[in-house]
Amino acid sequence: MRKFMLAFAVVCLLAAPAAAAERWESLPPPLPLPPPAASGFVKVNGATLWYGAYGAGPPVVLLHGGLASSETWGAQVQALSKAHRVILIDTRGHGRSTRDGQPFSYDLMASDVIGVMDRLKVERADLVGWSDGAIVGLTLAMKAPGRVGRLFAFAANSDPSGLRPDAATNPTLARFGQIAAGDYRRLSPTPDGFAGLAGGVMGMWATQPRYTTGDLVAISAPVTIAHADHDEGIKREHAEYLARTIPHAKLIILSNASHFAHLQDPMAFNAAMLRFLDHP
Repeated sequence: MRKFMLAFAVVCLLAAPAAAAERWESLPPPLPLPPPAASGFVKVNGATLWYGAYGAGPPVVLLHGGLASSETWGAQVQALSKAHRVILIDTRGHGRSTRDGQPFSYDLMASDVIGVMDRLKVERADLVGWSDGAIVGLTLAMKAPGRVGRLFAFAANSDPSGLRPDAATNPTLARFGQIAAGDYRRLSPTPDGFAGLAGGVMGMWATQPRYTTGDLVAISAPVTIAHADHDEGIKREHAEYLARTIPHAKLIILSNASHFAHLQDPMAFNAAMLRFLDHP
């Protein structure tokens, strides 16, 4: 697994750009975020975390993937903020947020989310998570069930066996690594720190999460497991396992899309998300 992560890091940081032949191979830029109704920073667990809030109504927290930032959610904020209070959080060390010397872990990032919710006086919220954000959502559903309403978890895994072994050589993931490095330099208060961030996050991917079937069956929140039919990072059979194991969970397969379906086909992604959140 360590060799896999090292190879993945090299591919992400050094690979040359390539033209996409299919939609599921593309990486469209996210729609711009609208001006937030409120934004700021919260000090939590030794880090300073950026948040942005949009719209009004029942709260929904959006949790982005590893190495990315909340800017990936532009299309989803536009769809959700018409009837919801949408809260974005840049994960520790990502985007505009800082981190301390603690190793990355999903437990720590879940605690960070609770800290931001506490500061914003949000007792309970629905969650939409992508990749690492979806894993953080699962962590919250297991360990802080009173804070979670409904969970839309896209591209999640519950242990490292759910990762595809060929991800290290995937060209789309390589291009994502390049884009993420550029976005980090633009947004971060430590613009030269992307290599350290990538090393820390990839170290977490190599060993975490480690949730058992027993952990998953204890989830009581309504959950949708969303998976794309060309996901470069997560095995389809693992998504099927999650949906089969979490009580009453639903499985949605997004067609002609990949690990970046919320960018490649925001209309279908948003329709599935809104159908789950707004029509129980």
